Amino acid sequence: MDAQRILAEARARRDKAASYLSQMIKVPGYSCAEKDRIQVIKKLCEEVGMEDIRIDGLGSLLGRVGKGKKKLVFDAHIDTVGVGDPTRWKRNPHSGDIEDGLVHGRGASDQLGGAASMIAAAGILKTLAYAGDFTAWFAFTVLEEDCDGLCWKYLIEEEKFVPDLFVSTEPTSCRLYRGHRGRMEIQIDIRGVSAHGSAPERGSNAGYKAAKAALALEKLNAELKPDDDGFLGKGTIVVSQIKVQGPSQCAVPDQAMLYCDRRLTWGETDSLAISQVEQKLREAGVDEFTVKMPEYSQSAYTGKLYKQELYFPTWKIPADHHLVRSGVVAYKDLYGKDPVVDKWTFSTNAVAVCGRHQIPSIGFGPGDENQAHAPNEINRVDDLEKCAAFYAALPFALESTAEKA
Repeated sequence: MDAQRILAEARARRDKAASYLSQMIKVPGYSCAEKDRIQVIKKLCEEVGMEDIRIDGLGSLLGRVGKGKKKLVFDAHIDTVGVGDPTRWKRNPHSGDIEDGLVHGRGASDQLGGAASMIAAAGILKTLAYAGDFTAWFAFTVLEEDCDGLCWKYLIEEEKFVPDLFVSTEPTSCRLYRGHRGRMEIQIDIRGVSAHGSAPERGSNAGYKAAKAALALEKLNAELKPDDDGFLGKGTIVVSQIKVQGPSQCAVPDQAMLYCDRRLTWGETDSLAISQVEQKLREAGVDEFTVKMPEYSQSAYTGKLYKQELYFPTWKIPADHHLVRSGVVAYKDLYGKDPVVDKWTFSTNAVAVCGRHQIPSIGFGPGDENQAHAPNEINRVDDLEKCAAFYAALPFALESTAEKA
């Protein structure tokens, strides 16, 4: 690997990478409505010379550089959450302004910055005429904010597009990540008996049951344990919604619903999480309840409906895995020091690729995790350049470390 040439090529593409990111931000692309942004990205991929560019059934865009036997896939989801309260933004959330080394706007870090660096990296590999053991595939995927990993579950299981190695370009502050907790969504439905509000003793108040349930889940959260090696940390459960209703405002409510976000550490599964909730509710004296895992069911912008349960398995790979070691080599060759190796707090598309299908995965991306879903989102142009160089260097590092193994 000619690290100095890769660094020079990344430096030469610094302003282009910032422009790529700006162009994406200016075209809104919320989950299930990414079509216009995908078209912008498709044009950029064509400009840098990617081959076999195509759009899959759900609307994700793929293109490649090289023609090796192994698929090294770089992934960026290109949908974003909404802007929230617009008064919290100092600039137009879709301005794409580039100023003082920063790119501004919704999706700058989460995670259009990764997409911009990927396009720049493809340009570097084309200039270097990369023809090694790998095909570098660049995937610009949809629906992640609504249902992380659904796009890759579809690609792997339905279109049989199976990576050999996978790199998520979600924001890592240019650190090398090798895992994160999984998650699932849990819905609790509670029944009561309605009665006139003037005589509550005649009924069974679903609202009071819901309050007991919420406190029981707060207790469960405090009792959850970390993984054995302490790498991913403890699981968590959060009550994110409570809805209570009855026949009228003057009646004892007979229905309640609690919705929960459950983060799963290593060794925790969906069935374990549901059984824990059921046990805690019984201990709290809550009766007439059901606990279930909901299903995601929304049509993609292509019109295709592809469903899955809202369960996203935990994943991690060992620190000495060939992919992690190669990432360390690529970073050190470029920057003269070892990268920080860590994990995400939030969830990524790797829940499907590694968590569900056990395909080795790492993360390396521009921007900071705490920018995700926040107002006044930004990304650093320095990070875009750094990540473009890393992505271009990784295929070479994978080959060199394989030779030494």
